Amino acid sequence: MDRRAIDRRSFLYRIFKSLWLTAIAAIPYGIGRMLVPEKNQLASLNKSQLNHDKLRPPGALNDDIDFQKACIGCSLCAEVCPPACIQFYHLDGANNANTPYIEPALRACILCGKCMEVCPTNALTVTETRKVNMGSAQIERLACYPWVDQGICGACVSICPLGETAISFEFANMYRPVVNDGCVGCGLCVEVCPHPSLPIRINKEADAIV
Repeated sequence: MDRRAIDRRSFLYRIFKSLWLTAIAAIPYGIGRMLVPEKNQLASLNKSQLNHDKLRPPGALNDDIDFQKACIGCSLCAEVCPPACIQFYHLDGANNANTPYIEPALRACILCGKCMEVCPTNALTVTETRKVNMGSAQIERLACYPWVDQGICGACVSICPLGETAISFEFANMYRPVVNDGCVGCGLCVEVCPHPSLPIRINKEADAIV
């Protein structure tokens, strides 16, 4: 047989072998892409641009006017906060100026209770974790990945410090989250949500809406 024909056959064999090995190696990546939804144009947005509700720290007075009067802006709550989630309104915040808030899309409360313990006024009162009332989580099912069959998630359920009393998976579909009566609105579910439009948010006024 012509040597050039042999060399050509050997060359083609090596190419075929390389392509075959590449295809085999790509299988895990392909499976991973099937399980994780594609990012869209909102993925480039900073979470702070999404204008989600700002929350008062745990143990805050329910009436915001009363809270504004009681808070002296000492910033002790922020100094002791382990996740550094407590921020303060600036002077342009009108009556809210120098009062604390939490923006869960950026950094959420972990319900450690330290801010309540150091508050020198009654703006924050030491409250049992399960009786904290920062709000209730809501899930927009039309945007939540598992609810629209666009991927597997469960981050909100996994991170919740109160467990299934606050948020759990829908029966018969372990990846579709539902909010329960035990939710206190800490916002950790909002912080970890991978969807760029954040279909889970904390409603400060209403009960949990799923």
